[in-house]
Amino acid sequence: MTSAERDFVLDHLDDLHADLDAWLRIPSISADPAHSRDVAASATWLADALRRVGFPTVEIWQTPGAPAVFAEWSSADAGAPVALVYGHHDVQPVDPLELWEHPPFEPTRVEGPDGPELHARGAIDDKGNVAFHLLGIRAHLAATGRDTPAVTVKLLIEGEEESGSPHFEGLLRDHADRLACDVVVVSDTGMAAPEVPSAVTAMRGLADAEITLRGPAVDLHSGSFGGAVPNPLHAMAELLAKLHDEQGRVTIPGFYDRVRPLSDRERELMGRVPFDEQAWLAGPAASRATYGEAGYSTLERTGARPTAEVNGMWGGYTGPGHKTIIPAEAHAKVTFRLVSDQRPEDVGPMLRAWVEANLPDGIAAEVHTPPGGVAPCASDLDSPHMEALLAAIGQAFDTDPADVLFTREGGSGPEAAIVEALGAPLLFLGAGLPTDRIHSPNERVLLPMLYRGAEAAAHLWRELAARRAG
Repeated sequence: MTSAERDFVLDHLDDLHADLDAWLRIPSISADPAHSRDVAASATWLADALRRVGFPTVEIWQTPGAPAVFAEWSSADAGAPVALVYGHHDVQPVDPLELWEHPPFEPTRVEGPDGPELHARGAIDDKGNVAFHLLGIRAHLAATGRDTPAVTVKLLIEGEEESGSPHFEGLLRDHADRLACDVVVVSDTGMAAPEVPSAVTAMRGLADAEITLRGPAVDLHSGSFGGAVPNPLHAMAELLAKLHDEQGRVTIPGFYDRVRPLSDRERELMGRVPFDEQAWLAGPAASRATYGEAGYSTLERTGARPTAEVNGMWGGYTGPGHKTIIPAEAHAKVTFRLVSDQRPEDVGPMLRAWVEANLPDGIAAEVHTPPGGVAPCASDLDSPHMEALLAAIGQAFDTDPADVLFTREGGSGPEAAIVEALGAPLLFLGAGLPTDRIHSPNERVLLPMLYRGAEAAAHLWRELAARRAG
């Protein structure tokens, strides 16, 4: 099958390749202050690219941290819907550098089992997902013969997503009038597999905490005091071991009180997604066995159920050789992934109460929970916007819209903040794959997925406009 949109995309792949080659060479690592100029250069590159594509309004919005890029191309049609595309132009750090097969900021094309791959930091997360929109809107205009898009298209591409979007909510408040829209299209996700057209319908929220346990006022000689005074590291190990019960459920009282149960329909839809658990373990999971809350599949655990994870523990002496002490302090970092209708601000008080209830005598605790966090978000499966998205993806993959599968994203981002600030529904259109090694060495994008993404974006603007007209 073919279409005018697909023909245009395939005839202009060199433009997409050239854009990625230039943009991916900019090491826009927002978490590292040493790369602040690179993040600014990344924003400038994107702004210039959007002007080159034809966007009449392109602005760089400064924040107390890294800059965001805003663009707008208004439709000439009265009453045309307004779609806001969200993505980010910053990238993760590259450590450990020695594990990269190619330099992370020198885009390298590799022939893989599923087709050509492009390896570089940011190849899919998220520069690739943003770059396909540059080609997609050109394909939309060429295929429809229009001078302006069928919908008003806005883009908001932030520069701090990989650092937790600390200034993003302020940006949304300050520019709410400019960002007003009928639907938000998030392009920071992916699909289930290369030949499995799918749409993300939800993302989990996030809350984090750091726990400090204190015992003796100073480090003590373990020969003189061991077995006679409480050891904070022992107490921390025991505390964290109690975080889950034998069924893999979080033991903090109240943690599940607001969790929206999965409906039979949602579980049936998730069950349609092809998933080879052994291949997943051997591949992206790199693990020996599955683990998690009893009564749920692996896909349900990673996308639709809340979790608590210990991200790090430390204390005492960890250098070479021995230092026989009872340490004065022990520390741990814990994060919680949240699902509808949980709220990140509820986690801190529950965690503090649980820690205090589980402390041994002689140990004092401090639980720090940063303000904010990330709320979970979800799409309406039955909205006209979702109907348009499924039609667009179906055309790009030569399949019936009814055969496009629904998936859930286990990660977290600022999408809920966008919904709360703008009051618009969410759609997710991304070209990533579970095997793309995002946040890891050797990040890659499967180039044919980007081509499909560009075509789906081109169809989406027409499909959204058609449903408004209907």
